Amino acid sequence: MQNVWNRVILKPLRRLWRQFPAVLILGPRQAGKTTLAKQFLPKGHYCDLEDPHTRSVFETEPRFQMEQRADRPLILDEAQLVPVVFEALRGMIDQERRRTGRFCLLGSAQPALVRQASETLAGRVGILELDPLICAETAQGSKPIRPQQLWLKGGFPDALSGDFRLWWESYLRTYIERDLPHFGIQADPLLMRRLMTMLAHQQGGVLNLSQLGSALGVSYHTADRYMGWMEQTFLVRRLSPYFRNVGKRLTKSPKVYLRDPGLVHHLLNISTMKDLEHHPIRGASWEGFVIEELIRRERVVRPYTQCYFWRTAAGAEVDFIFDRGDERVAVEIKAGGTEDVRAARHLQSALDDIGATRGYILDQAKGVTPMVPRVERRGFFESLTWLP
Repeated sequence: MQNVWNRVILKPLRRLWRQFPAVLILGPRQAGKTTLAKQFLPKGHYCDLEDPHTRSVFETEPRFQMEQRADRPLILDEAQLVPVVFEALRGMIDQERRRTGRFCLLGSAQPALVRQASETLAGRVGILELDPLICAETAQGSKPIRPQQLWLKGGFPDALSGDFRLWWESYLRTYIERDLPHFGIQADPLLMRRLMTMLAHQQGGVLNLSQLGSALGVSYHTADRYMGWMEQTFLVRRLSPYFRNVGKRLTKSPKVYLRDPGLVHHLLNISTMKDLEHHPIRGASWEGFVIEELIRRERVVRPYTQCYFWRTAAGAEVDFIFDRGDERVAVEIKAGGTEDVRAARHLQSALDDIGATRGYILDQAKGVTPMVPRVERRGFFESLTWLP
């Protein structure tokens, strides 16, 4: 029996459904968008626009096809494949402007979908991003999964249910050879694979596009274009540096992460937790995993929070910063489990420069320990829903 995860994003999805006539759910392929939509709207009409026949009839008569299904909520999967749908949706929505919760749009290609939705359905559509599974979700259900397995295999449901390396190899081939051309992106498959592998080796490093391009034998602009494609299709995250008006020379380039740890480990030939524990990437992998978890948890509660890192030219660094507008919180991420007072003092000394009210050191040990004033050490797995 396949596990049905209780997704934390259901709560913000319900809020948007009550507020807007249409809701657009974005996310990478295989993250569970279709499952979520069917779970949320069990009696809704489901139309997969990737199916050639369905796509053909919607391209020909989009308004008519939607009107024939107007008795129940309508789910349109891979909506960006039929651009004429957006014009038809606008007309139907404007006929009954105050009626909410009518259309659920799903899509994997962020650039096309956001542009079409913002240009055609401005003010009529709420936008939500669905990430792969997080610890709080996989700890539930009929077959709970330990958080350490989520770190090793990543959060894609099918990768968690079997051999994650076989799944990722198939996913990458489909992504490079079919999905990117489908989105109008012509990428060299060998170059794309080499770039991903280099990013896996440099997980959490400061991005240097000139250096990447030189190593790949391409220009800065080509490397930047490839990075942009991966970012827009949810494989890569660029974490921006945080700036305040202080008298320090600060790093101005973003840090770059492959967003799913399962992809990092596959590209580096890491198959088991034993492999990971003895691999040099362990610390950077853990950092990327925790950062993604924190961002996904925060987005459910405070969708407008901005996230950063902080580093000076002299080497002082804070791995992660929540900027909530009215407060900032600093987080250091450690793969070990020792109560390091020096690390706590380094974090404490950075709080005033950042303008942060408090700081946390997150590691894999158990318990919660106050270290120095305003700084607390905390076992990351102590609470799978914890946020500072």
